[in-house]
Amino acid sequence: MITQQQVLDAQTKWGNGVVKIGSLKNDFEACKKFTGEFLDLLYAFELGAVLFKPTKCATEQFRPTKPEALSYFIAGEDRACQEDKGFALNPWTKVRFENSEFILEENRAVVMGNYFFTDLNGDETKVEFTFGYKTLEGQLKIDLHHSSL
Repeated sequence: MITQQQVLDAQTKWGNGVVKIGSLKNDFEACKKFTGEFLDLLYAFELGAVLFKPTKCATEQFRPTKPEALSYFIAGEDRACQEDKGFALNPWTKVRFENSEFILEENRAVVMGNYFFTDLNGDETKVEFTFGYKTLEGQLKIDLHHSSL
């Protein structure tokens, strides 16, 4: 059975990863390498499509592949989706989750709530989220990520 603490730990890893991506923005190659590892560690792209609907995407709303997710997080000249600006490059100094509810099962968890992204001025942006997790090789990985303002 997946526990609430496992989900909280996965959220902490995700938030810390987003902050680290932004901290690497001045070394794009290191940033791209870290973001690729972040996606491999926390998302279930090895199973196929991830149901990923990131915030602020209007033209290409859904990002089921790793290259499309990478494009959303860091953009770059070779980005997969032209509308992307590199969400995680803001940079953010902190990510804080406020979970509304959890559904916990043997090999699946779903959680929704708000998460807050703190910028360099200390201002927070509140975003609504739903994350779905699967247990893969003993680790929680995201196979559903929906967020919106």
